[in-house]
Amino acid sequence: MSTEQHDADAYGQELARISHHQHEATDARFTVFQALAAVGIGHEQADDIVAKLEAGAVAGAHTWISESSPPHGSEPRFEDGWFAGVRDVASYLLRIADTTATAGRGRAASSAMLVAHLQQPASPAPQEAPEPEPEPGPAAPALDAKDVLAAAERFPWAVAAPGERHWPDGSDFLDAALSAVRPEEREGYIERLEAFVEQHRGRLEEMLRTHGPGSKPASHGRYALIGQPETLVIVERMESAPFLLRGQWEKELETVFLDDLEFVWGPRIRLSR
Repeated sequence: MSTEQHDADAYGQELARISHHQHEATDARFTVFQALAAVGIGHEQADDIVAKLEAGAVAGAHTWISESSPPHGSEPRFEDGWFAGVRDVASYLLRIADTTATAGRGRAASSAMLVAHLQQPASPAPQEAPEPEPEPGPAAPALDAKDVLAAAERFPWAVAAPGERHWPDGSDFLDAALSAVRPEEREGYIERLEAFVEQHRGRLEEMLRTHGPGSKPASHGRYALIGQPETLVIVERMESAPFLLRGQWEKELETVFLDDLEFVWGPRIRLSR
């Protein structure tokens, strides 16, 4: 095995371990929020408690890094470089700890929303189609959400069966994703979406298998969007216009759903914490 291949394999193993720890931390945070809510701790206080715990963990890493030393017997120039690198990393960890201590607002409320969703009985698929939305003004060509959804439904290997989905009606999620389709992209968007799904068939099949309805991660109440046909549009926009998608999403919807999907999909640009 070449040195380059060995380094790549080792780095891949590191990424897998980091991903494992992130997944475990997400589940643990969800459990902590449930426990705090059960004893009457409000959402804002719960967010503060968890944020301080997470900031403390980063501060612990800062201390460990700051107290590290170069190998015994190293040359002076190597030691100088070592300590300069330690200072840079420690300063960055301090900034992360400061940000973590004041961030994370809304996560307790999002967890409570997921718990409430899990406690609701499964809703049957609607028997009658809802009344159509009013046609948008003629200022710009609009995408027909029903046509886009029908296109997504043509890929049964990428979506869960209707009776297994978390959301019988995911129109809010679809509307948020379609609002991130720029006017100049609307013509031919369905064909663009179909090509995207075919191109990423393997990733979509794996995501549905590992985190879709019936999987162990989904049994904890997370990853509720996976398996929805609307999600094909969301991940396409996550790759094509991540900042626009995030901005449009945050106007109307809880970001925890988008964050979970982003964690599993692993886009080129990750915008969640």
